[in-house]
Amino acid sequence: MPRPAAVIILAAGAGTRMKSRLPKIMHPIGGMSMIGHALAAAKGLEPEHTVAVIRHERDTVAEHIGSFDPAVLLADQDEIPGTGRAVECGLEALAAEGALPESGTVLVTLGDVPLITSDLLEQLHREHAEGGNAVTVLTTVLPDAGKYGRIVRDEGGAV
Repeated sequence: MPRPAAVIILAAGAGTRMKSRLPKIMHPIGGMSMIGHALAAAKGLEPEHTVAVIRHERDTVAEHIGSFDPAVLLADQDEIPGTGRAVECGLEALAAEGALPESGTVLVTLGDVPLITSDLLEQLHREHAEGGNAVTVLTTVLPDAGKYGRIVRDEGGAV
């Protein structure tokens, strides 16, 4: 199976609910920062390019990401909020480097979900490719999803 053309890691959030001066994605979990886990998971897929979309504490976060992998492209999210805009900023950074893929999979993941592994991303990528899907979304069902973004499903579980 071909490797992903790019992995975009969304890491621009301030993490205000954590009430910490340390940027959310730099908090250590299991001996590594959250963004470190996300970068390691992405690297395991051997994508052609990896982009981290950042904003909050930009210089500190950029230096931290560079210490893990200096080849990661950094995309600055502008003042327009939202996940969709963050992805757009990542794609714009790829285009600015002449690296925007004409074909292939662009996998989007989050910088603050340290338990997502390379194996899980590889499985998602495989199911996406084998299904011939334009878009594939990895979701979970939680007993109380009140603090998270929501995915609306029908009675059969379809998104």
